[in-house]
Amino acid sequence: MAFDLSIPGALAVFRRNFLVWRRLFWPALVMNLGEPALYLLGLGLGLGTFVGTLDGLSYLAFLASGLVASSAMNTATFEGMYSVYTRMVPQKTYEAMLATPLQIQDILLGEMLWCAAKSAFSAAGILLVAALLGVVHGFSALWALPAAFLTGLAFAGPAIVMSARASNYDFFNYYFVLVITPMLLVCGVFYPVDTLPEAMRALVDWLPLTHAVELIRPLIVGTEPARPLLNLAVLAAFAAASFALAVILARRRLVH
Repeated sequence: MAFDLSIPGALAVFRRNFLVWRRLFWPALVMNLGEPALYLLGLGLGLGTFVGTLDGLSYLAFLASGLVASSAMNTATFEGMYSVYTRMVPQKTYEAMLATPLQIQDILLGEMLWCAAKSAFSAAGILLVAALLGVVHGFSALWALPAAFLTGLAFAGPAIVMSARASNYDFFNYYFVLVITPMLLVCGVFYPVDTLPEAMRALVDWLPLTHAVELIRPLIVGTEPARPLLNLAVLAAFAAASFALAVILARRRLVH
């Protein structure tokens, strides 16, 4: 299904969200960086003493690089569900936008770009903490930021799909419990994927967070990604497919 997209329209939505977020910068900074930083300091420095090394990396380096990816996932997911749903339903911001030349696809593209930008911002904060702790190796780690942006796109779309289907905020609990938390636990953030049973490894290899971690970790620790083209293709495919589905569902909900 082809969409007639207006890039300037999408960027106008992006700018609108940025201007709102700018007034809430410090609370947003605490929310987006606080929990991952606590994981990094608590588990990386504490548990890392007992774990030692994983895949030839100190546990602090292993965890830090995984948290950059998971932070991008969580940031895009929260923004794509709670913030998008608020604008879509209680605030009726989308109805006001649709009274302009903007179309549903323009609004949602702007939302996805904004989610991805926030993901990159969150990843940058974790990367800075990791650098201060001495686990970032070289300027190649900066490539993790566009990778985090793509990760944000991959997770923003499914989150917006949930917003288009949600009847209230409690609906999002299903997505977190059944999708986000399992991915956080099995996709290589806290331990190597190859320690999982073979059948589970085959399943996990289809999940976007696995490919985000597999792409971002080597960039941070100074090694070469094993499957960069596949990682990029999977993340891009999730972003494109979920965007198309989100447009269809949001149009059904909003356009009468």
